[in-house]
Amino acid sequence: MSATQAALTQLLPLAGDTFDKDKVTPGILGFLVFAALALGVWALMKSMNRHMGRVEFEEAPEPPAPAPKPTN
Repeated sequence: MSATQAALTQLLPLAGDTFDKDKVTPGILGFLVFAALALGVWALMKSMNRHMGRVEFEEAPEPPAPAPKPTN
């Protein structure tokens, strides 16, 4: 038996006395998933801002208004 398994075998019964099975928390895995999503959104926003800065947009001029017909 490895040292890690021996430690877990001895420590898990101690945690069983104070562990509430009705209480669910996200724990470290939930934090890591949330942090990865936040980092991904930040990177996408940074990339979008960079790409939007490269866009050169010129609005097409409006066509001239037709001249009114003389009413003589």
